[in-house]
Amino acid sequence: MEHQDDADPVLFREALKVWVMVALQSFGGPAGQIAVMHRILVEEKKWISENRFLHALNYCMLLPGPEAQQLATYIGWLLNRTPGGLAAGILFVLPGFISILALSVMYVGYRDTAFVSALFFGLKPAVMAVVVEAVVRIGKRALRSPALMWIASLAFVAIFFFQVPFPVIVAAAALAGWLGGRFAPAMFPAASPHGPSGQSSQSSPPGQTRDEEAIPLADSQVYRIRPSLRRSLRILAIGLTLWLAPLLALVGMYGRDHVLVQEGVFFSKTAVVTFGGAYAVLAYIGQRAVETYGWLQPGEMLDGLGMAETTPGPLIMVLQFVGFLGAWRHPGGMDPLVAGLLGSIITTWVTFVPCFLWIFLGAPYIERLRGNRALSTALTGITAAVVGVIFNLAVWFSLHTLFGQVREAHAGPLRVMVPAWNTLDPAALVIAVGAFLMLFYWKLGMLKTLAISALAGVIWWYVAV
Repeated sequence: MEHQDDADPVLFREALKVWVMVALQSFGGPAGQIAVMHRILVEEKKWISENRFLHALNYCMLLPGPEAQQLATYIGWLLNRTPGGLAAGILFVLPGFISILALSVMYVGYRDTAFVSALFFGLKPAVMAVVVEAVVRIGKRALRSPALMWIASLAFVAIFFFQVPFPVIVAAAALAGWLGGRFAPAMFPAASPHGPSGQSSQSSPPGQTRDEEAIPLADSQVYRIRPSLRRSLRILAIGLTLWLAPLLALVGMYGRDHVLVQEGVFFSKTAVVTFGGAYAVLAYIGQRAVETYGWLQPGEMLDGLGMAETTPGPLIMVLQFVGFLGAWRHPGGMDPLVAGLLGSIITTWVTFVPCFLWIFLGAPYIERLRGNRALSTALTGITAAVVGVIFNLAVWFSLHTLFGQVREAHAGPLRVMVPAWNTLDPAALVIAVGAFLMLFYWKLGMLKTLAISALAGVIWWYVAV
């Protein structure tokens, strides 16, 4: 797609080895994945400067989709142009895709066995605690004024009690942030994400100026490709063709009502509204997949999230599990496993192809947007709303994890979820309390908490059930 006069700052084969290393170590959600890239690319390899890394991170956070995968794609593009961006982005997803696919096949084939049931029995309450921990972590960073707290609260009320669609909440929050930045800037501080080192994007390491810090080839590479309408239209045409051609082919083969088409269209829509990370969009997807499409049961969404939490790759790979299970459950005349495989592929495809499109299309323009306060305050509003949406996810998961029955009561547009208190699972409650203690009090970390909780589930299942 691009012409380059100078040699790449890093040999492609050397970069490929590093991206494999990054992919295999990409556990722990976006914070852990970004930290891995920072350690390898900035501190060890010194292929890109601190400021360039943080600048790229700031603007990947403005985009819909998983910011860690997009950051890898962006840096890969800086180092080796389109081949580098493709290699970095694909390798970042590939281990997780293979892992989730294998676990999905095992899930539908062996979930009725005692061991698998026991394993997920312990994982579900722990995942609930992990989501709550995400609310606390993001809330501390995002809710920096009373106005932002109000946006978070209103977002929770809107989605939990009135079922306002997630895209509407995102749009309203962006508008509130933009207006707040214009008329009440003190109440809407511009977003300034911090990297693993804790430095802002405007700082330099002690003893270094920005000129000394910069790596001329890797850091100036973006300037060699000037934004142009011709280039943008070419990339847009290629990206949209890759994104939508499989959907059109599926419509021609199976019709518009087939589950594969429904999944392709649904996850294509989510690909453009997934601001705020995986936890935010999971609330929207979980409720639609369970309540609207019937692709999976409430507890199964927690099972998929547990898979994604314990495998490499973006947390958003849980969508692959949803796609697999939905197609496996509604195969439309296919063999269920074949339908599940195709569901996994189409879901992953329409989720990540847009991520590459956003980077390749927008990277040359990113420098021009640097310091744009209106865009930053809009992001501030979105991030605040995301806290409320994730809290909705935590409450929704908690109710369906701890109680065997949860009914909905309606009064006009108002919806209230009422648990049947006699169906409270005391064992799940005990494991959940233990998971909260491990995360918040003993600070054991996510993977250890999940592992211990899964073990507790297995012990309880074999001893008491």
